Amino acid sequence: MRLSLCTITFRHHLVSIEQLAYWARNHYFQGIELWGVHAKNLLREPEYGADWLESLGLYISMVSDYLSLDSSVSQLSDEVDQLCKIAAHWRTHKLRTFAGTLSSAQTPKAERARLVERLRLACQLAADRGCLVLVETHPNTLADTLDSTKRLLAEVNHPALAINLDVLHLWEAGDDPARALRQLQPHVAHFHLKNISSRRWLSVFAPSNVYAAAGCRRGMVPLFDGAFDYDSFLSILAANDSIEASLEWFGEHVHEVWDGDAMKIERISRQRRERQQLAAAALPRVR
Repeated sequence: MRLSLCTITFRHHLVSIEQLAYWARNHYFQGIELWGVHAKNLLREPEYGADWLESLGLYISMVSDYLSLDSSVSQLSDEVDQLCKIAAHWRTHKLRTFAGTLSSAQTPKAERARLVERLRLACQLAADRGCLVLVETHPNTLADTLDSTKRLLAEVNHPALAINLDVLHLWEAGDDPARALRQLQPHVAHFHLKNISSRRWLSVFAPSNVYAAAGCRRGMVPLFDGAFDYDSFLSILAANDSIEASLEWFGEHVHEVWDGDAMKIERISRQRRERQQLAAAALPRVR
């Protein structure tokens, strides 16, 4: 697994991209998921780009932004164009967004059709520039459940549409993330990993709370200390070097939590690889 940290974690911190990159390099991370606001501001500092980051052995795994699917066609086109230019600057091809602002159950049929049309347009514009559009599985969007996400993929029906599978949010919806992964492949291009101490605290991840400097952080816990069983889920993924995932953390003690989580993921990956090597060695040789 290629693991990234999310710069959105530092939405209320005074930390530079250079500080983040050096820390990531030394703490089991291979990449950085760049929040759209940060990415746009960093364009004013051309010394920071793909060459600089690759010199540290790192890369940008994804640019995470919020396409305005409610906007005009021309505005949406401008947004996609800007994000694709940013992606090119960092030599990445993944653009994360959300599919609407209402749950799939609350979205009227006509509104869903309009959002599907706009999302297909965004995918076509991105594809023309060599990029993918990753819709995140998230509450209060058209990708809030496994069934609605599968339906959205079929409705948009574009090869540039992919999924950023937020494991906890699918679990929140009552879906089994392992089952979701099997059914959504090969559309899953990235994973968001976070955890919570109990279902009763899932509301802390609501955007109105989690983006607020004074928002509640109760229930946010390290990846392996929460209600969802990441030990089992990551045993499916961790040894696969083509898998890309980000640790999404909104709580306190950022570096301590990331360091512990990344170290445990590395340990799971190593143990999984060792088991695979032992199993391969035990197979009879064909002569």
